Amino acid sequence: MAFDINMIKGFYTKMPRRIETAKQVLNKPLSLSEKILYSHLDIGEATEAFTRGESYVDFRPDRVAMQDATAQMALLQFMQAGKKAVAVPSTVHCDHLIQAKLGADQDLETANYTNQEVYDFLASVSNKYGIGFWKPGAGIIHQVVLENYAFPGGMMIGTDSHTPNAGGMGMLAIGVGGADAVDVMADMPWELKFPKLIGVKLSGKLSGWASPKDVILRVADILTVKGGTGAIVEYFGEGAASLSATGRSTICNMGAEIGATTSTFGYDSETAKYLKETGREDVAQLANEIADSLTGDPEVYINPAAYFDQLIEIDLSTLEPALNGPFTPDLRTTVSKMAETAIKNEWPLNMEAGLIGSCTNSSYEDITRAASLADQAYEKKLKITSDLFITPGSEQVRFTIERDGLIEKFERIGATVLANACGQCIGQWDREDVKDQHKNSIVTSFNRNFAKRNDGNPNTHAFVSSPEMVMAYAIAGKLDFNPLADHLINEDGEKVFLEEPVGMVYPPKGFDVEDAGYQAPATDGSALEVIVSPESERLQLLTPFVAWDGGNMSGMRLLIKAKGKCTTDHISMAGPWLRYRGHLENISQNLLIGAVNYFNDKTNSVVNQLTAQEEAVPAAAQAYRDAGMGSIVVGDENYGEGSSREHAAMEPRFLGVKVVIVRSFARIHETNLKKQGVLALTFANKTDYDLIQETDQFMVEGLDSFEPGKPLCLLVTHADGNTDRILANHSYNANQIEWFKAGSALNMIKKQQ
Repeated sequence: MAFDINMIKGFYTKMPRRIETAKQVLNKPLSLSEKILYSHLDIGEATEAFTRGESYVDFRPDRVAMQDATAQMALLQFMQAGKKAVAVPSTVHCDHLIQAKLGADQDLETANYTNQEVYDFLASVSNKYGIGFWKPGAGIIHQVVLENYAFPGGMMIGTDSHTPNAGGMGMLAIGVGGADAVDVMADMPWELKFPKLIGVKLSGKLSGWASPKDVILRVADILTVKGGTGAIVEYFGEGAASLSATGRSTICNMGAEIGATTSTFGYDSETAKYLKETGREDVAQLANEIADSLTGDPEVYINPAAYFDQLIEIDLSTLEPALNGPFTPDLRTTVSKMAETAIKNEWPLNMEAGLIGSCTNSSYEDITRAASLADQAYEKKLKITSDLFITPGSEQVRFTIERDGLIEKFERIGATVLANACGQCIGQWDREDVKDQHKNSIVTSFNRNFAKRNDGNPNTHAFVSSPEMVMAYAIAGKLDFNPLADHLINEDGEKVFLEEPVGMVYPPKGFDVEDAGYQAPATDGSALEVIVSPESERLQLLTPFVAWDGGNMSGMRLLIKAKGKCTTDHISMAGPWLRYRGHLENISQNLLIGAVNYFNDKTNSVVNQLTAQEEAVPAAAQAYRDAGMGSIVVGDENYGEGSSREHAAMEPRFLGVKVVIVRSFARIHETNLKKQGVLALTFANKTDYDLIQETDQFMVEGLDSFEPGKPLCLLVTHADGNTDRILANHSYNANQIEWFKAGSALNMIKKQQ
């Protein structure tokens, strides 16, 4: 029986009626996305038609998922909410803190020793508050959710930007910050600006070397890293129906790289098949009874241009495999053009590492397609010269592929099989051979490839592709190789070609596992105690942020004017800093240390205006905070793209940043700033970014009449005494303004308790 079957049954009982009511209110057929949104309204049945991209709407998600790096801060916040238990099914997954170095067994043993304090905290707080706990080694959050919790038509939020992975099962699964998760776990409605809709019509069928990963690589190429912002991407068409559930999840997962709120596919026989194969036939039977509610109406897909805000069409039959990168996940190069493009751009041709797995591509289907190429390498006597790493997505996948002999196929050609964890994908890679920061290339089946992302080396050129392409390039050891056309020389000096990969969506003997790694919570945890040592360097109980004092913020200094791309990795780095994710004071020492200072083109180097000395960004922020003046951060386009990590909003708040004003925000980060009481503004005139000087002082005018839709004014006083008044837009609604006034959204929850 599936987890939470009664919750699913109860929701399915209500869903068709809510959809019919919404159709009457909107007076039109509905897409799948609209059906799920309108069936999860906080008010129950719809009473009005919401405006896409404008209306703020309260929803009631079905469940919450948290990974260990973000769960620490989310649960530290939840402990302040005054609740005895979580209001919806919730889980914690220990996947981020395991560092990849030697191999699965050794790395997991090291992680359990190094992170024992954090794991004990997460296990105990989960046990107390009714939260399911997945132990270290159980698997990557999104693969575990897909195998155990994802259900068609559901809505879930997760404290990880790649939560949309569950969209492959027909959910609306949305990445959020921890404060949003606290709202839902505390039985509060969850607010979201009603998304726009992007339709992607898939025709034809994949063949040969092309894979589902190539679909999202093409979509990223079309929409860029911010083209999906504020929108749900809904896939449909005969091509969509031809894809496996795990293939669809790969596509939805990487929708985070185009800024999309989430992505989804409709329910069909492929979805039902995956449910049955993963032991949830009871969910499939329930879904079959309301199948029409779990996909878009036929009229929408017959005439999609009339129902979607934007329409993209892709013929899978003509889709060529590609690699996206380096340094950004939307720069696409097809394999036939890779050699000339790499040479033209002086990308390192020598490929030093191939990495297969991550939450994006670690299903049984992915592993078998890569393994078919590993077989070829062995049989054709091809010597692999690059490092090769395999990361299974869950203990269920790992146990099954070991049983079926696939791990042996990888190991006999020299691959290292890592723990079922995020590892290299999120910078948890102790890569000794790049300590000199030399220029090199790697190809991964991951989703994100910003500079320093995987190994901390700014000169590592990371390209994202499908598992089979990673395998092919690892065999060749060079980027100027086209697996579809070029030959290789084997150990006997013979010319050999790689044949098309083959794989199986499901294991012939079925999935199997001895210990999935799940710990159920106590039935009643009210008497249990969660202890956090005051001396801990990794965990720290939170002190509520102070409320707004009612005045116009004045006397603020410029902390940094960030130049160009500034992702959450730049604002709050991962890698070695993951160890401090539960200790706000300690992790705040990485605030904006990766951002490029507009005035000197350096990272982690700003002028402290109180001393006129160059120093680290966190030190300057603390100096302004302690002097009682606070600071302001200025940013460029799509500021805060990337991860959902709310530390990138909590750290500036903790260190006294009062305002972040940018040309444009990434969705999750803007919400996170609002939740933590930081004033999130955008330049009404984007060229006003150029007016900001290093020695400026700032005041926000208009806070005494702060209201939705009414711009504020940033008064900028330059060192020579001249001033500029900059019109600053905002997207706050009435409820979010109350967050600001209270000092944070959590403060509001505590008030309401």
